[in-house]
Amino acid sequence: MKSRQASRIIPSLFALLLLVAVGALATQTVGNRADAQQQVLMAAKPAAGNVLLDPADTLLLLLDHQTGLFQTVKDISVAELRTNTVILIKAAKLMKVPIITTASVPDGPNGPLMQEINQYAPDAIYVPRKGEISAWDNEDFVKTVRETGRKTLVIAGVWTSVCVAFPALQALADGYNVYAVMDASGDPSEMASRTTLARLTQAGVVPVSTNVVFCELQRTWNRPDAADFAALYAAYAPHYQAVMESFEKAQEVLKQEKK
Repeated sequence: MKSRQASRIIPSLFALLLLVAVGALATQTVGNRADAQQQVLMAAKPAAGNVLLDPADTLLLLLDHQTGLFQTVKDISVAELRTNTVILIKAAKLMKVPIITTASVPDGPNGPLMQEINQYAPDAIYVPRKGEISAWDNEDFVKTVRETGRKTLVIAGVWTSVCVAFPALQALADGYNVYAVMDASGDPSEMASRTTLARLTQAGVVPVSTNVVFCELQRTWNRPDAADFAALYAAYAPHYQAVMESFEKAQEVLKQEKK
């Protein structure tokens, strides 16, 4: 009788132990998968400090800032457009960010590049095109970008909807991190600018303004060239120049009173 009971109990115990073992294995597998998923998520998350522009990985592309095209720009004043482009150049020079320029048919009605580019960045790399509307369709241009070894492209140009948008989208597809500087670019209408902003944003291009670029590159006032960056702030926001002048005058008055 006892042998019969034992013969019934042993298979039951074996089945129970097998069920527990399978459950433990399943739990471990799920746990391993969760750990693996967590590791993937952590790897994909940018490390602290890597979400802003890194001067060592940034490249400034100035596309078709041509005097003829300037006359068609209606979404921003030409004076502001030129000023902001110069500010980008000066910030790039301060942070040793390479600059590449190009022009579409400079001998035609689009006209030559604005003279400030050569004035403030005489060492910028100029890449002539062979009629391509998008600079990214020119093999020499893409090769020049690739040879810098930099993967973050800050792009400005005229027109925003064409000369900026086309290469920005193409570079993005080729694996670059792309920023479009909207107020150092210009379009024939507000509508063209707004639709381009929507298109670029939906595709993954990051829209920025000029001040965002030079502030991200600067990162701190605790630097020997702080005065040079202060000049960029004043150029971008003339009212800030008034703030600095008022502050400097107040400091002078205090010094006089202490004497």
